[in-house]
Amino acid sequence: MKRILVALTLLASVLTSHAQERRVQNRPYTDLREFHFGVLVGTHLQDLELNNVGPQMIDLDDGNGVVQKIVSADQDRWDAGFTVGVLGELRLNSTFQLRMAPAMYFGTRHLTFRNITDLNAQGEPTEQVQDLKTAYISCAFDLIAAAPRFNNHRPYVMLGLNPMLNLSGKDNDYIKLKRSEVFLEVGLGCDFYLPYFKLRPELKFMYSLMNSLDKSHAKNLQDKNMLMYTNSVNETRAKMIALTFYFE
Repeated sequence: MKRILVALTLLASVLTSHAQERRVQNRPYTDLREFHFGVLVGTHLQDLELNNVGPQMIDLDDGNGVVQKIVSADQDRWDAGFTVGVLGELRLNSTFQLRMAPAMYFGTRHLTFRNITDLNAQGEPTEQVQDLKTAYISCAFDLIAAAPRFNNHRPYVMLGLNPMLNLSGKDNDYIKLKRSEVFLEVGLGCDFYLPYFKLRPELKFMYSLMNSLDKSHAKNLQDKNMLMYTNSVNETRAKMIALTFYFE
């Protein structure tokens, strides 16, 4: 047993010394630039937190007067979206950089509405679905704190704000989101210095700082039967998980 522990210790020492061995650096002066540009592509998952109101009184204008309905809404599926954009990065000092990244986020959210009041022939809640498609124009402002470079990689963490403009939304949808919102984003990544460019994979989490729901949408509905679904939610919070690749 003692010999095995000694062997493992020696092996760990060899691996550690090999990992800390200095190598020839690719693009050694790339981080000394005051300002530089790049492009970004990536994928992301969009989520929507829905706050259900519970029982509601609905006037369907069908002669039956005001009736009580209970409808619950939920996003029950994750669909991958696509991100593309450009970036400009300002070097503040050897540790901090300020990045501005205009981009477009294309995605969708699959929403399911369960009408608990009106049951089908099997005694189950009736369901309606909506594919809430989104096309965002964004411009993220991120502060990056990077560790010292070692060989050809450099890990970092980031924190920023990302205002977005929503270009999608239809008046005949059950739920419609506001045109603008602001996301808080936090993430981590690593710079990889390749012979001809720098590659930066980054994973970040984004959370909306405001209620994303367009509360005036119910006034524009022509089909009053949709009101029970539209009014079943009084608040939404948008979230995203984004994996992005920056090429600089």
